[in-house]
Amino acid sequence: MAAIHLRGLTKRYGDITVVPAIDLEIRDQEFVVFVGPSGCGKSTLLRVIAGLEPIDGGELYIGDTCVNNVPPAQRDIAMVFQDYALYPHMSVYQNMAFGLEMRGMDKAEIDRRVQRAAGLLHIEPFLERKPKALSGGQRQRVAMGRAMVRNPKVFLFDEPLSNLDAKLRGEVRTEIKALSQQLKTTMIFVTHDQVEAMTMADRIVVLKAGVVQQFGTPDEVYRQPANQFVAGFIGSPTMNFFDVGVETGGLRLADGTLLAMPADRLQPLAAAGRAKAVLGIRPEHLLAQADGPLRTTVSVVEPLGSDTLVYFDFDGKRHVARVAPELAVNAGAPIALGFDAAKVHLFDAGSGDVLR
Repeated sequence: MAAIHLRGLTKRYGDITVVPAIDLEIRDQEFVVFVGPSGCGKSTLLRVIAGLEPIDGGELYIGDTCVNNVPPAQRDIAMVFQDYALYPHMSVYQNMAFGLEMRGMDKAEIDRRVQRAAGLLHIEPFLERKPKALSGGQRQRVAMGRAMVRNPKVFLFDEPLSNLDAKLRGEVRTEIKALSQQLKTTMIFVTHDQVEAMTMADRIVVLKAGVVQQFGTPDEVYRQPANQFVAGFIGSPTMNFFDVGVETGGLRLADGTLLAMPADRLQPLAAAGRAKAVLGIRPEHLLAQADGPLRTTVSVVEPLGSDTLVYFDFDGKRHVARVAPELAVNAGAPIALGFDAAKVHLFDAGSGDVLR
């Protein structure tokens, strides 16, 4: 197994810098997820680690070895792609065994590895089938098994669940997480889906334009976002943001409503001379209250069974509250909402940095 160290790693395409001097320390046996919007550099960064893209600056270590100039085949990594890349004319067994056969491995050892991987992935009944006879989820398991039989130091996953339907995504996601706990191998998983990131990762790297916005546990990036970008990207539905004026008694919303805030939350803003800020609050922390200071009209109601999402428009933006399913609420009806002051996040109106 191996830790991965990125030290000032840079990737450029011509005059365009995709990854500008990134530093990361991924621990041995850690499951790390790279997450961010399309074009943020997460897949490029994964391909650089795999050796499929050259490094334009900095250093990349796998274990204690600098692998800047080491070919992909010699890095002792295995990569699982979005499109499976299975050989259609080979059986599942042959697909999983092929790479080991090319290395001249003993047939008995090949069989042991294939059978073990098939058992872990629950694909033993399909070993004699061709890929065309498998479902999308089964094909993805075969692709994972092909990587597993190599016993690599590092597993790399490049959006492997993107082609699966919602139900299969959930099932395979759970299996990959369970697999990481069984194999105890360093894993890096790339996705644009923050739900996948939150449910699978030991730690999450949130990327924007190739720059790390935050690197922490799922709980840290959710409860203590480093900036407004992270706060808005992590969480489903997304965090609500309100432009506010900073006053002695609280925060003034655009409609003139004053939200009372504890003095200790306001003091840093006043000390920094800030007259404006951005208030962020998760949908579950907007509370339906008869005397709530935020009075508005319901635009859309989405009942989810376990809870209900209530959408409303305020200051030209769409916002959402997550309320108990017992709350009788309809589109077009008035609603009063309160803020849990302890759950409020404050961000600089200009930079978006968190204000503590």
